[in-house]
Amino acid sequence: MRTTTFTWLFTFLGAALCLVHYLFHEHDAFYMLFYALSVPAWFASTFTNIYEISMFRMLIIYALTIASWALVGYIIDRFSVSYRRRDRTH
Repeated sequence: MRTTTFTWLFTFLGAALCLVHYLFHEHDAFYMLFYALSVPAWFASTFTNIYEISMFRMLIIYALTIASWALVGYIIDRFSVSYRRRDRTH
């Protein structure tokens, strides 16, 4: 029994977060939302100046954000499958 519901859901969440930031990064609310919910963006300031960042580096941050949200969804899916198996055996 394998499920990928949360993996896809969280991947789309990460993609939507990046898309909203790309379209509305001039607005402080969306800017802060992205940097609050993107774990790779938390560490980007240690490697680069986030105020004068190239589009290539921003694309890397976007890709890592989507991948990190997909990883969170995958971990939730794995735990839910093991929980269901354990629940059926008892």
